[in-house]
Amino acid sequence: MIRLLWALSAHARYYLRRYMPTNIALDAIRTRRGLKWGILAMLLAVPYFLAANYCITLIEGGGPGWLNLLVLLFCCYAVLAVMPMMLGRSWSAAVGGARLSA
Repeated sequence: MIRLLWALSAHARYYLRRYMPTNIALDAIRTRRGLKWGILAMLLAVPYFLAANYCITLIEGGGPGWLNLLVLLFCCYAVLAVMPMMLGRSWSAAVGGARLSA
């Protein structure tokens, strides 16, 4: 049973890693050459916040309660996955570049 769950989770991870546009963009940005797109990559969080806002308006209008879970997922992905990673990578590149030039 655990083996089946492990295999299913591995296949799901492979599919999401391979075909989801934000993961493809983030993989490209994590390379040294991709750091020049770091600030623009933080704009990837904007559609997630817009989707969360749309779900919130649906909930306030009497929508189903499970939309709260989508709001949580959208916000977590935008704030915890995209933005800090790009800020950290940009900052480390700037500090590393300043060290090399000094």
